[in-house]
Amino acid sequence: MATKAFKSEKIETMKAKAQKAQVAILTEYKGYSVDEITSLRRSIQQSGGDYMVTKNTLAKIAFKGTDFEVLADSLTGPVAIAFGFEDQVSPAKAVSKFIKDTKKGAILCGALDGKLLTAKEAEALAKMPSKEELIAKLLGSVKSPASGIANSINAVMSQLTRTMAAVRDSKAA
Repeated sequence: MATKAFKSEKIETMKAKAQKAQVAILTEYKGYSVDEITSLRRSIQQSGGDYMVTKNTLAKIAFKGTDFEVLADSLTGPVAIAFGFEDQVSPAKAVSKFIKDTKKGAILCGALDGKLLTAKEAEALAKMPSKEELIAKLLGSVKSPASGIANSINAVMSQLTRTMAAVRDSKAA
């Protein structure tokens, strides 16, 4: 049996993570070995998140008054929570990839901006491009017209130079 102080500490830790997180993904972890959970946790931590296995009653208490209170009804059975602190997509991508690779577990649901996401919506979140990919696409879109204009000006200047060289060559002959 865990002591009351230990439970209070777990609740406070989880509440702090919930207040800092942008997204939470609820996963089933039944059948995972300790090494697999550790591997998944490291993968999520590399992308600016965290993965916790906890008691459902403690999670319900910790989530009261946060955006993740909507997950309370879904906290049944053996579940773990993937939090995303820097990015909404990365934790879902890491969990989805892990489930695909190990063929164990499942995404049960998620919470984003105080709204409950179904399992399909959470999986769709995993298929979205990451923040870095979106920034790269945006910069490419911004750079593209400027590059086109520069190339057009260069083409006109090159054509003018070639024309002048042809005129010079014809007068010299």
